[in-house]
Amino acid sequence: MTEEIIIEPIGYLHSELVYRYETPRQGVLAGGKISVIELNPNNNFEQAVKDLDGFERIWVLYQFHLNNNWKPLVNPPRHTRKKVGVFASRAPYRPNQIGMSCVKLEKVDGLKIFISESDILDGSPIIDIKPYLPYSDSFPDAATGWVKNGIENIFDVCFEQLAAVQCDWLKEIAKISLMDFARLQLEFNPADATRKRITETGNGNLSFSGGYILAYRTWRIIYNVDEIAMTVTIKEIRSGYNKEELLNTDDDKYHDKLLHQKFQNKFHL
Repeated sequence: MTEEIIIEPIGYLHSELVYRYETPRQGVLAGGKISVIELNPNNNFEQAVKDLDGFERIWVLYQFHLNNNWKPLVNPPRHTRKKVGVFASRAPYRPNQIGMSCVKLEKVDGLKIFISESDILDGSPIIDIKPYLPYSDSFPDAATGWVKNGIENIFDVCFEQLAAVQCDWLKEIAKISLMDFARLQLEFNPADATRKRITETGNGNLSFSGGYILAYRTWRIIYNVDEIAMTVTIKEIRSGYNKEELLNTDDDKYHDKLLHQKFQNKFHL
C-alpha cells in the first residue's frame, strides 16, 4: 500500500550556517549562535506559538533541502572507518530528507522563533515544531549501539595570535567564519589524513612544513595536533591559490581571487 504524502513548510530557517561542512556534529555543540525560524504569514501561526516560550528546548523537524538523493549506508564523522545503515545514524542522506533537532529556545517574537544550539542550515524548510519534555524525551541510560557515549574524545581547538587575527579579518571583510569551521571539523579525529578535507603538510605540492592542513573552499587552515594533551593548535591561515593562479584573474570560479590578493597584502604573504 503506497500513498502520496504532501507536506507544506510552515516556515524557513535563517542561520549563519550556509554550507553542509559548517554544521556541528550535533546542535548542542554549536554554541550560542542565534538562528531564526520565520513562520509563514496568513496561517494563524501567531496563535499556534501561544505558550511555546515557556519551554527551554523544542524539537524542530525540517527538510534537508540540499540533498537530492539518499544512501542506505553512510560513514558517520565520528566513526570514520566503518559504514552503518542510514537508519542507525543522524546522517542527512535519508529517503524522505527529514531532519530533527532538539534546539534551545531563546524567545518568540510574533512569527519569529529565535533558537540557539542548532545544526540546521540556512534556508531549511521547517516542517513542524514540538516542545521538548525531559520526563518523556530523555533516556540517559539507553543503549546507543555503535555510538560511544559522552564527549570524552573531543580535542580542544585553540588559535595562535596570527591565526586569530586572520580569522577575525576574514569574518569582518567577507563573513567567512573560519574559527567556527575549524572547531567543528577538528574537535574529532584531527590527525586523520584520510578525511576528505585534511592533508598532512608536505604532501603533494603543499609548501607548508609540519602538521596538517584543513581545507575550507579556497582557504587553508594550518595546524598542529597534540594527541596526548588532546589539543589542536591553529597556526595560521593561507590561501589555497598559488601565485600563478592568483595572477590569472580571468579564471575565477569562486569569485574570490581579489579577496585572496587583499589577504596576501594585509598579512605580507
